[in-house]
Amino acid sequence: MKVRAVRGATTVERDDVEEIYAATRELLTAMLERNEIDLDQVVSVLFTTSPDLVAAFPATAARALNFADIPLMCASEIAVPGSLPRCIRVMMHTYSDRDRSDIRHVYLRDAVTLRRDLV
Repeated sequence: MKVRAVRGATTVERDDVEEIYAATRELLTAMLERNEIDLDQVVSVLFTTSPDLVAAFPATAARALNFADIPLMCASEIAVPGSLPRCIRVMMHTYSDRDRSDIRHVYLRDAVTLRRDLV
């Protein structure tokens, strides 16, 4: 098996703990399902949030989905003028037999504007 990266992003309406957790769970679940990934295949997950999201760590929501023994890291995106507000981004590293071109990246809510070519 090879290590593959699966990208994803979503947005929330406001900087709120429960909104961040719910959106993160929705995104991670979609990433796993669309790529037929079992948690045993996940190597690590990197989360970033836009600078306007400070209420919660997305990794905390991942732990509620049984990601507890998977290395997780959160960071803040750089504050680029005009970038998408209230955005949570994910890069999930997994073991997979899929070709890179067969990986299904997931963009939800307003984040579909980031990669219309992949949605």
